[in-house]
Amino acid sequence: MDDDSRWIELDGAVNARDLGGLPTTDGRTTRRGRVLRSDNLQDLTVADVRLLLDGYALKNVIDLRSDAEARLEGPGPLTRVPSVTIHQLSLFSEGGRHTDVAADVDVDKVLPWQERDADGAEQDRSIGHYLGYLADRGDSVVAALRVMTRTDGSALVHCAAGKDRTGVVCALALDVAGVTREAIVADYARTGERLDAILRRLRGSDTYAADLDSRPADSHQPHAAIMDKFLARIDEEHGGILGWLAGHGWTDDDTRALRDRLLG
Repeated sequence: MDDDSRWIELDGAVNARDLGGLPTTDGRTTRRGRVLRSDNLQDLTVADVRLLLDGYALKNVIDLRSDAEARLEGPGPLTRVPSVTIHQLSLFSEGGRHTDVAADVDVDKVLPWQERDADGAEQDRSIGHYLGYLADRGDSVVAALRVMTRTDGSALVHCAAGKDRTGVVCALALDVAGVTREAIVADYARTGERLDAILRRLRGSDTYAADLDSRPADSHQPHAAIMDKFLARIDEEHGGILGWLAGHGWTDDDTRALRDRLLG
């Protein structure tokens, strides 16, 4: 169902992989080189950029980070590539102080997830965050999926770790394409294979270091049960992913376009 060839080995990112090669409920597999996922792209090397451009025909980057994160981290190498379009689609509500980050901002206060309720078991908290993305930024979720339908080369979706926000958006896309629930959950959990390297990268950034060190180690682990329960909640409350999407302007034409793109 899944193999190591899906990983994209980059010097400047550690959680990059192709969403191709995953099985669908009707016996097909998703196509390679259409939609990619990754952690933060700030540290890509010249060779990394060349690999993404030449090896994957990268044309669109879906950046799910908050406006505050993007400003604090600064422009990455791909922002300087004319043939690549960056789509800034935060999954957090961008109201209030999170949109007005001054040069002397306290970085401990600008990450929106830090203000969510700290009570509850870690897995339940994660599911609550994921449902929050849908409640707060359905517009960004739909826009991200529509970018994936573009036919001009591949699209790469990322956030900071490439785990939570990226995991949710990729799971929704794969579900629309008809990928089996087992494969969707397994792809989400696969980030755990690179978690130590991801955390090392993020601890090297002032934007994320304090937040990471203040949380229990297990809180970062992408347990399969989290994604399984999250998708089950959408099934129960909206009749499935397509039911939720339909309530946010997604159309049958959108579904066909995404399936055509991911399945051929």
